[in-house]
Amino acid sequence: MSRGMMRNGNTSSAEISREESKETRPESAGEQTSITPLDPESQAHHQDDEKDVFGNEAGAEIQYKTMEWWHAGILMIAEIISLGVLALPQALASLGLVPGILLILGLGAVTTYTGYLIGQFKLAYPSVQSFADCGEMIAGRVGREVMAFGQVIILIFIMAAHVLSFAIALNAITEHARCTVVFSVIGLIISFVLGLPRTFKGMSYLSIFSSLSIMIAVLVTMIAIGISKPDMGNVLAVQPNLPLVTAIGPVMNIILAYAGHVAFFSFTSELKDPRDFTKSLFLMQSMAIPFYLTISIVIYYYAGPHVASPALGSASPVVTRVAFGIALPTIVVAGVVNGSVACKYVYLRVWAGTNVVHQKTFKSLGSWVGICAVLWVCAWAVAEAVPDFNLLLGLIAALFCSWFSYILPAGLFFYQYRGRYFESKKRGVLTLVNAGIVGLGFAICGLGMWSSGFELARGSAGQPFSCADNWSPS
Repeated sequence: MSRGMMRNGNTSSAEISREESKETRPESAGEQTSITPLDPESQAHHQDDEKDVFGNEAGAEIQYKTMEWWHAGILMIAEIISLGVLALPQALASLGLVPGILLILGLGAVTTYTGYLIGQFKLAYPSVQSFADCGEMIAGRVGREVMAFGQVIILIFIMAAHVLSFAIALNAITEHARCTVVFSVIGLIISFVLGLPRTFKGMSYLSIFSSLSIMIAVLVTMIAIGISKPDMGNVLAVQPNLPLVTAIGPVMNIILAYAGHVAFFSFTSELKDPRDFTKSLFLMQSMAIPFYLTISIVIYYYAGPHVASPALGSASPVVTRVAFGIALPTIVVAGVVNGSVACKYVYLRVWAGTNVVHQKTFKSLGSWVGICAVLWVCAWAVAEAVPDFNLLLGLIAALFCSWFSYILPAGLFFYQYRGRYFESKKRGVLTLVNAGIVGLGFAICGLGMWSSGFELARGSAGQPFSCADNWSPS
């Protein structure tokens, strides 16, 4: 996306934006949150980047910068606490209780920090609306196109995972009453319709129901398993003799459970005050980490080593159908949130430099509907091509989450503070920490692709575009 996108504000508003950005830019990501001015060198370097991506929205028919911090927090909770959580109890069973808990806590802490880095980068460069904008800032047009392709593809894969999960849920609820392709098409249509609102504030109200539905569904499952106790207490502190290639799969599922960073720039861009992003981030993580730990430990403890993935299948058949029915809003809405991020980027890119995105004309509405339709059809095709739940989640984590949740946020730190990595002890420590996060991201990418390739070679992906029942808890 070009830096000139949406420059529809007047000179006065641009100057005000520049002055506000000088006051809000933090000295260092991860060092402090106090308000300090940007140093003269960086101020000169980024003079052209100070304008907000949506410009001056006064009097516009469609206004985007309308969210309070809790709107964004609810969106992030709905995006994060969705499909990934359903694979966590089996991840603990595969790895053992101790390494599973340590990974949930450790990766939760790391992704909280990398999310914070994204928020600080947005304050330093207010014109940034996506990772593609960061790519352009760092590496010009090539960087923009590479990052644009990557962020749209990861979002399409996540949308696909939700379409696939919808088909799995309907197969579980109806005991495969129809062809699986029919169920996935129904999921496609519902997701497309719910994704038509153009602003995230409107989407945040749907996200409230999404967040409640997954929590209630998991709570019902935990209570049912706690009552039936299918294999209570049969847990291992550490899983012995676990081959590395086998262990990587459940680790990828834990990584995916925290993978929402690709959307953070988009959420921050629609906040009334981008400085509130940190509050939204901490709201999300304060909900996610305890929730992940609780459901993983409880379900694994009572269900034993044969816990299913998705975890809702660990209860009795009746409870499983009830739990999947309750979870349907999450399965749909969390996918819609990610779909809206992808569609919004393409939409803004198509109408860069114009005022079309703020209008309610046939051109603006028609192009938005068309973009949504194309991306959701692509997601449906991916869901049909890789109809295995765990394998699709592992592919997403390895191919994309390694970059957008680890490598790229740490890379933004190195760009923002280039030439000043060791100007203080604290900055030096953060430099080493971010270098470690980059290394961790590359390890996740390499090992995850190795594990996913191993599973694909074994034929674990399933039969593409098949009417066969894809509900068989693993």
